Amino acid sequence: MIFWRARRRPGWTSQGPGVTVPRVDETSRLLAKAQRGETGAFEALVLASQGEIWRFCAYLIGRDEADDATQETFLAAWHALGSFRGESSARTWLFVIARRCALRLGERKGRWAELAAAAPTPTRRTGPGEALELGELLAKLSLERRTAFALTQLLGFSYAEAASVIDCPLGTVRSRVARAREDLARALAATGEAETLLA
Repeated sequence: MIFWRARRRPGWTSQGPGVTVPRVDETSRLLAKAQRGETGAFEALVLASQGEIWRFCAYLIGRDEADDATQETFLAAWHALGSFRGESSARTWLFVIARRCALRLGERKGRWAELAAAAPTPTRRTGPGEALELGELLAKLSLERRTAFALTQLLGFSYAEAASVIDCPLGTVRSRVARAREDLARALAATGEAETLLA
């Protein structure tokens, strides 16, 4: 397979005229190696990233569809390797692809209501013998708020990184996250678990 040479060295970012510094994250290093055609690099990238990509897809469209969305994400990433130019981190680039693949899959299935009702996610333990299903709560949020909340509050993205993934202004991400927290707090108010989950 032929890989196109990026305009800027993959995994590097400009800090001003004539100043270029390397990115230090492992995902960007692996992606740069994959672009150069190094054996096993793309496989290593998949292994390093698939867990959180799956979680993100599951938060968006449901556990039952997350496997397909994750597979489509890495297939699309493989075909788009030459398009990565290091203007964002490789992790952000992968999540942009994952978001698009998940949304496409959801639209293709034409089952947003069913998917939202079955939204997936890890169980959050709140006390001895008690478990709070975060997925059930997230499913009640709008897709826009769920996406912003999942990226920033559950997957560790900064608001700026989330804005890049979602392709919207930074202020919009902040607003969506704030509204999502309010929605979740209201949903949890009756159980008294709001502070535990949203702390």
